[in-house]
Amino acid sequence: MTIFTDIREGCRQVADAASFARIDRARLEQYARDFPVTELGKATLDPATHYVGRGKDTLLFVLALDTINFGSGYFPHIKKRAGMSGYFTVAAGLNDWFKAEGPPSAERLESLTRADCARIFGQVEGDAVALELMGLFAGALKDLGALLLARFGGEATRLVETARHKAANLIRILRQMPYFDDVAIWRGRAVPFMKRAQLTAADLNLAFAGEGWGRFDDLHDLTIFADNLVPHVLRVDGVLSYDPALLARVSAGEVLKAGSPEEVEIRAAALHAVEVLKGHLRAAGHNRITSMALDYLLWNRGQADRYKAAPRHRARCVFY
Repeated sequence: MTIFTDIREGCRQVADAASFARIDRARLEQYARDFPVTELGKATLDPATHYVGRGKDTLLFVLALDTINFGSGYFPHIKKRAGMSGYFTVAAGLNDWFKAEGPPSAERLESLTRADCARIFGQVEGDAVALELMGLFAGALKDLGALLLARFGGEATRLVETARHKAANLIRILRQMPYFDDVAIWRGRAVPFMKRAQLTAADLNLAFAGEGWGRFDDLHDLTIFADNLVPHVLRVDGVLSYDPALLARVSAGEVLKAGSPEEVEIRAAALHAVEVLKGHLRAAGHNRITSMALDYLLWNRGQADRYKAAPRHRARCVFY
């Protein structure tokens, strides 16, 4: 058993018995037949918002960014940069900080405060909800600095090298930080997702073109990075259906409680639906398709106006 097996099996069990978010199996079969396989391609890290091409400093940037790559439930309250989503606002702020002050030491990460993060991410004038997120960012980066100092001599490169080119090992290391330990409890059973820990391996792979610090020999085992956008895309496309009362709450912009049955089922149903979609596509001869590639396509599809026009579910948590 691997962490990836645990994630897939846990989400399958939730999806099969879910009350609030269900997979439309007939629609999913049609979705697979019509799926634009030719559009599948490798994602990229935009150099305008990501500190790329700078060796070990890029490694630290990716690790730091994925350490704070959460807060979608808070994003309606943050001050966004012109034309940028919440994620790209955060990435651009971190990128600018690295450029202006240099890559931070582990000691600097460990010393960050909410006020520091508010300045770095442009939320000095933010409201209480935005400042709450800045406090969570400070806590996450403190945890990263503390882990680097305690186990890796303050060096992010040593953390990644200790994973020995295995994403599963990297996940085990990262989940020592509480905000990476993405496990929900649903009907008394543990359901792991490990969204950001898996994404860290994928982003390092992109940043270093699959070589050196970006080489992970088990990337094909990754699941999707279960957040609130891919489930939204699948719902708008008719693959997922929500309980009418839940859909009304989501459509009204109500914030769901993180870890609630509804929130867990939405994430789990989306993850399992993509696994079933992948199975259909492989049965049709597309044998090399990965969950990671499907995630990239669906996430990017979610940037289109059709999907932005409808509210997606929001939950204020440190996992996505």
